[in-house]
Amino acid sequence: MSDPIVVRGIESILSNVENVFGGRRVLVTGGAGFIGSWLCDILLACNAHVTCVDNLSSGRLENVGHLIGREGFKLVNADVNRWSSDEVFDFIVHCASTPSPEDYMSRPVETALTNSIGLLSLLEYCRRKGSTLLFTSTSEVYGDAAVIPTPEEYYGYVNPVGLRSCYDESKRFGEALCMAYFRQYNVDVRIARIFNSYGPRLDVKARYARVIPKFIGQALRNEPITVHGDGRQTRSFAYITDTVTALAKMLAREEVRGEAVNIGNPHEISIFELANMIIKLTGSSSKIVFTEPRPDDPKRRCPDIGKAKKLLGWEPRIQLEEGLKYTIEWFRRRI
Repeated sequence: MSDPIVVRGIESILSNVENVFGGRRVLVTGGAGFIGSWLCDILLACNAHVTCVDNLSSGRLENVGHLIGREGFKLVNADVNRWSSDEVFDFIVHCASTPSPEDYMSRPVETALTNSIGLLSLLEYCRRKGSTLLFTSTSEVYGDAAVIPTPEEYYGYVNPVGLRSCYDESKRFGEALCMAYFRQYNVDVRIARIFNSYGPRLDVKARYARVIPKFIGQALRNEPITVHGDGRQTRSFAYITDTVTALAKMLAREEVRGEAVNIGNPHEISIFELANMIIKLTGSSSKIVFTEPRPDDPKRRCPDIGKAKKLLGWEPRIQLEEGLKYTIEWFRRRI
């Protein structure tokens, strides 16, 4: 955690969350991943006892390497679909997932099972032990949304048998399963619908990178920036410190018990504009090249965050250009 950008980010998060975690036991599945590793840092800084379960299929040991050996932290290399424990946890955060479209389309069964069988075992644990579970869902549950900005009340427009369905539909099922356990067994569940997030600890060497790390890597190497489709599709990007601040608040606040909450940045930008912004910020000589569109790729994605403002007192603080500068600086030292 000695990286100055990460250190500043963690300090920023800690200054904006309530510390109800001191002495509490927290399980973070997928804790060596992008979002999960930041949560592990925050929870440890709040004096929680953290168990990180990750099979390192998409998570990376270097994300939590600085925590190994620290009092209060335990790393378990295991597949959450097959792992179980008799330890008592106060909170469980289910971050284990395969978020990159190319990754989950190449590993559809593993993707679907983590959001269903893996989640089921955690919900059963919570029913027995009385733990609180935060399920990190996704804006993908809305599919190709017809309502922009998209509120939590929108049901979604998803292809249930398309190439993306292993991720989209398993997250939707995961949400339904959480609410079934909430209504039938009174399990304390909270659902975070996370929109695109970016920042330090995204994998710079991933074979299938998400759009921001892919564009930054291509720009820093002065390679062509490959844009799927015509680039007019839009997304909304939240810097990692804003995303993790919201997740910590969701864990801490009783008001979100049994609720699904959008966590994202309401500023919408086209992928073509994003590519040009990254070229400018990196000083790259890269040119933009258009490739075949992805199947079932949503045309627009932008959250309505009114519910997060009301229940969490939260909204993003980091503007896209600022967050990209931090991310580019972090990537530049690694490429």
